[in-house]
Amino acid sequence: MTVHDRIVAEPFSLQRRNPAGGTKPLTNWGFANETDVLTDVLLGSPNFLRHLSTSSLSRKHLREAPCNVQIAQAQHKDLVAAYEHFGVNIHWHEPTPELPMQVYSRDSSVMTPYGVIITAMANWWRRGENYAAIRTYEKLGIPIYDMVTAGTFEGGDFNVIEEGVVLIGCGGARTQEEGARQVQSWFDKEGWETRIAFIDEYYVHIDLMVVPIAEKLTAVCLACTEPGIVDWLKGKGHEIIDVPFQDTMALGCNFMSLGKDRVIAPTSSQTLIGQLKARGFEVASVDMSEISKTGGGIHCMAQALKREAA
Repeated sequence: MTVHDRIVAEPFSLQRRNPAGGTKPLTNWGFANETDVLTDVLLGSPNFLRHLSTSSLSRKHLREAPCNVQIAQAQHKDLVAAYEHFGVNIHWHEPTPELPMQVYSRDSSVMTPYGVIITAMANWWRRGENYAAIRTYEKLGIPIYDMVTAGTFEGGDFNVIEEGVVLIGCGGARTQEEGARQVQSWFDKEGWETRIAFIDEYYVHIDLMVVPIAEKLTAVCLACTEPGIVDWLKGKGHEIIDVPFQDTMALGCNFMSLGKDRVIAPTSSQTLIGQLKARGFEVASVDMSEISKTGGGIHCMAQALKREAA
């Protein structure tokens, strides 16, 4: 058997995007939206976590009160326990000391209905996470839809609002417009409605400000989200739960919807948790105060691999 024959025989595919659009959705992986029932999630280990200067928020904590890594690792164990409580299958990146920020598994790839997008990290010390992600998906047998090549692009800026509708964040420092436009062009060809949200780089990614909770229900920090984006969401019939600015800056708008009115949220986000419980949601609140000093929250620490309609 030649090398070429061996590669063709593998079920894993490095690229499956139809350049003209019309790519067929996967049957065993992926999702139509980010609020259906989460069955499988990809996490990254905090075993080699270090507090690095990845954003203005992480730099602020570095100056004032650096992360206690041992406490952060214990908090991540509580997060894992929450997923286990809800019966979610957990898959892991293989931890390596060269990738201290791999705990943020949302950044290095994005799951779509058609396969995975391998992103392009902005910080040089994180670019190895993209290559490690390829190995992870090869191991899992999940096809790669495509890879961002036009500029930097990170997974927290790919926000599926509802089926066939994506909000792409672009802050310049972490996701550049060139990368955002490339991803937008792919999904335009698939027949999706795509909208780019130009955000201040201070807010890092769009999923620190806007995250879907359930069908036609979205958490938004109104104090820092452009009114045009809010009007766009409302025009689609979305009800908005406002997350206060101070909560948002503590990653309180960065949570994970599990479907069937279940959510994992940070304990600091009391306004959001109160609103959800009043609506009958089951909320697992997890203290993320120490690990989030390194630059991300619950949504940043998880890549949904598979969701099923309730």
